[in-house]
Amino acid sequence: MSIDKDLLKQVDDLRTQMGFAGRSEVLRAGIRMLIADSREKEKLVGRLSSVLLLIHDQRVENVVTEVKHRFEDVINTHVHNHLKRGKCLEIFVLEGEASRIRRFVREFQVSGKMDYIKLIIA
Repeated sequence: MSIDKDLLKQVDDLRTQMGFAGRSEVLRAGIRMLIADSREKEKLVGRLSSVLLLIHDQRVENVVTEVKHRFEDVINTHVHNHLKRGKCLEIFVLEGEASRIRRFVREFQVSGKMDYIKLIIA
């Protein structure tokens, strides 16, 4: 497994702050949380109202633009805001079929370009 230096430092900081025995414990806990989150989202069915929050580097704005154009059918509102240190905040208000919203979120997750992704179901 390869992890860049910045992410490894964050893992080490988290290990210290939360009292994990080592990096492996932090990674296992993160993997378990990701699996639980994925299972929870897979159970969603029917029409949903939700909000998606993204934080990313300004340099990858093209990724957001490409994905959002493929999912305009579920996007009610999109707000883009510039943050400090070259970061951007994207807020999407979504309405549509659960499967379509899941695919939209997954596109950002698998891109590997987002710093933060959070789907909130209304």
